[in-house]
Amino acid sequence: MPLSRRCAFSVIAIVAGGVVPAWAAADDAVDRSVKAFTSIYDAVERNFADKVAPGTALYKGAIPGMLRTLDPHSNFLDTKEYADQRERQRAQYYGVGIKVVERGGNTQVLWPFEGSPAYRAGLRPGDVIAGINGAPAYGMNSAQVADRLRGPRGTKVEVTVARGGPDHTLTMTMNRDAIATSCVPQAFWLKPGIAYVGVSEFSCETTSRDFEEKLKQLGEDKIEGLILDLRNNPGGLVTDGVEVAGHFLRKNDLVVSDRGRAQPNQNFLAKGSTFGMRYPIVMLVNRSSASAAEIVTGALQDHDRAWILGETTFGKGLVQQPYPLGDKTALLLTIAHYYTPSGRLIQRDYSKVSFLDYRLQTNSGGKNLDDVKVTDGGRTVYGGGGISPDEKYDPPKPTRMQLVLAGSFTLFDFAAQYFASRPDARLAAGFEPSEDLVSQFHDFMAQRGPAFTEAEFQTNRAWIKQQLKRELYITGFSFEQSQRVALEQDPEVARAMESMPKAVALFETAQKLIVQRTNQQKGLAR
Repeated sequence: MPLSRRCAFSVIAIVAGGVVPAWAAADDAVDRSVKAFTSIYDAVERNFADKVAPGTALYKGAIPGMLRTLDPHSNFLDTKEYADQRERQRAQYYGVGIKVVERGGNTQVLWPFEGSPAYRAGLRPGDVIAGINGAPAYGMNSAQVADRLRGPRGTKVEVTVARGGPDHTLTMTMNRDAIATSCVPQAFWLKPGIAYVGVSEFSCETTSRDFEEKLKQLGEDKIEGLILDLRNNPGGLVTDGVEVAGHFLRKNDLVVSDRGRAQPNQNFLAKGSTFGMRYPIVMLVNRSSASAAEIVTGALQDHDRAWILGETTFGKGLVQQPYPLGDKTALLLTIAHYYTPSGRLIQRDYSKVSFLDYRLQTNSGGKNLDDVKVTDGGRTVYGGGGISPDEKYDPPKPTRMQLVLAGSFTLFDFAAQYFASRPDARLAAGFEPSEDLVSQFHDFMAQRGPAFTEAEFQTNRAWIKQQLKRELYITGFSFEQSQRVALEQDPEVARAMESMPKAVALFETAQKLIVQRTNQQKGLAR
């Protein structure tokens, strides 16, 4: 079916409740399709029972509905969505640097970003935003608060917060500054020789540059094994994915190719690096690793460059090209499919499931037996369903109490109370929660809920102690330091360290093959 007809049918079905005029189906011409849409839109605007807000039906109904008939990832971005996307890509804005949440009709600080104006001024998790520049802020939602806190660099903003109750307020004045958000938030040594680097997404225009900088700061020449974490990485810019993957490949190795209908096929090649080929890699992925994260995973697996640990990835291998429109909106249109170096398709089949089932991954984990490929070293891999790991990891199933606490603010509120009466919120280096502190949390939870049994608490006591450490580190040090603690406690990271010998074996085998092929090429050249 021609694209013009499919678009016209989708718009008509949405606006007119599924009634498709016969005259529209009889002619595929673009001008007739546009005329059909215009006529129906005009009829809706004139005759609908309630007044139609300008642009609402078009932007929020017709166009997204049309795109959903094509694939799950083509999308329309309205003015705010497009501006937000561009801000995320720039990975920088001007403000005070806090993460907030709406609770009880007010906006509460979750944490300040390390080194931000809010961090330096002493804002803490649990503080309620009570006023901004002398104007009351109670009842404001998080978007309203964020808009008032942002502003030109260097300008002052006065923030009043309620700490420990509405009767205890503090007013702080801070200068707005550039708030940089890195897509490579963590890079540190797990133990001598074994480094950890996490990439949260590839949406920042600085991802590959930040990645290179973090490796440089670690001292890449000292790395004997790397754990590269792409779990929950939704993807982003293909160019940054190619750069990150290319860091660990030989110059001109194929990273990914895209193939579409309206433009020439493209091959993206590795640029290589000084140290990237010198150590083994264990890569962590899960069901939420998608798009550019799958490009990196597929490239390193096909070239036998990394041992993949975790779950089968999401299976999003469609190329979206942004088309900015004149009214500060944009169209994200799928123009091609991604293929790994061995030639396997990354994209999961979406033709036989609903949009919701696709998002929920009800058909994930399958192998397309018609898309069988081999890696450089001869290992069998399959396409059409995301990237399957070399070693499967099933996360431990949480207990009822763990689920309840993870879904509540109990730990957060306990930490806020713990620090509320402490003018100096810093913790001592190497802080560990004491058994007495765990008992204090027990009493806090008994008074505030959620309900639990004594047997449950004792069974989960060690886990609770870990969570208390993470939560208290946010205020006592920073959110970023808390995230490092969480990774050091992470059982999958521990499994990755245990799996490093498998990565070493894969690395050594791949290196031997490279030498053999190089010698063969030299022999043929004589």
